Amino acid sequence: MKQLVRMFIVVFVAAFALMYGVHLLNSSEGYAGSNTLTIYNWGDYIDPDLIAEFEEESGLKVIYQTFDSNEAMMTKIEQGGTTFDVSVPSEYAISKMKEENLLLPIDHSKLPNLSHIDERFLNLSFDPNNEYSIPYFWGTVGIVYNPGMIDGWQIKSWNDLWDERLRNQILLVDGAREVIGFGLNSLYYSLNDTEEAHLQEAKNKLASLTPNVKAIVGDEIKMLLANEEAAVGVVWSGDASEIMGENENLDYVVPEEGSNLWFDNMVIPKTARNIEGAYQFMNFMLDPEHAARNAEYVGYSTPNKDALALLPEDISGDERFYPAPEMTEKLEVYRNLGKRMLAHYNELFLEFKMHRK
Repeated sequence: MKQLVRMFIVVFVAAFALMYGVHLLNSSEGYAGSNTLTIYNWGDYIDPDLIAEFEEESGLKVIYQTFDSNEAMMTKIEQGGTTFDVSVPSEYAISKMKEENLLLPIDHSKLPNLSHIDERFLNLSFDPNNEYSIPYFWGTVGIVYNPGMIDGWQIKSWNDLWDERLRNQILLVDGAREVIGFGLNSLYYSLNDTEEAHLQEAKNKLASLTPNVKAIVGDEIKMLLANEEAAVGVVWSGDASEIMGENENLDYVVPEEGSNLWFDNMVIPKTARNIEGAYQFMNFMLDPEHAARNAEYVGYSTPNKDALALLPEDISGDERFYPAPEMTEKLEVYRNLGKRMLAHYNELFLEFKMHRK
């Protein structure tokens, strides 16, 4: 028994010493609570020069961490092992995080630059009155394609993907909502549909697409399409913009049956330690000049109306990425389907992927 107690004391002392050592190291590197801001964002989703400028202007040290899915981000914040001061979830994730009490309400009085946001992107259904989130980027899901690789054919529809001319020529993003969503849209159903008969119909139709699907991939889809490893890809609009910047032979279309209109917003997680720093950062990113530079670097669409006026005409005037309001009104925002239905979407997507093997 005494030996067990001694072992416990040794382990406790060692753990305490390790924690203290990490604290000293972090302090020596500038990573100490009030002078640190921890940001949790998608990969390659901010101009690094803006982070450096914010650090110089604010006197804060930014710790920048990335995630590759809303689900991974929510899990990490819910577990609470790491505290994040600012994160950038998508709309349905924001709705879910609100339900699970993972977010702090936003004090708009601390964000004077919020006045630069276009009213079209405020007070949306997933966060009425922007009580918990502030717009960052927006965009669509669509089809990027290389007309030269398909004899000049212009793709206009989700249903065009089933054409036999595209055999082994399509790359898909590895996302259940995106793939099941366009399966539903191709049947003129809502991409938020929960009717089981409709979901099974979409699954069966997607199964018939498999001869045309070359691969289901992650971020490498951009490199593969730019290098003409495939003629067609289902991608987010910002990725399409980046791909087209690498290869001018490519084009992008939002299919006529409808598609996803998505929003990524800045939030303050409930476990944030530097709340004032979070407001400083969000207000900094809402500045029109900063927002314009960020949009030009990232390639996604800015909701900042005054930043839009600062962008080159070939960017701001491109209706493929800044569609007119009458077009965006035809698109759908992903709704929070709840744990059970989201799991079902994931199951259907997994069945689709397994069907390809």
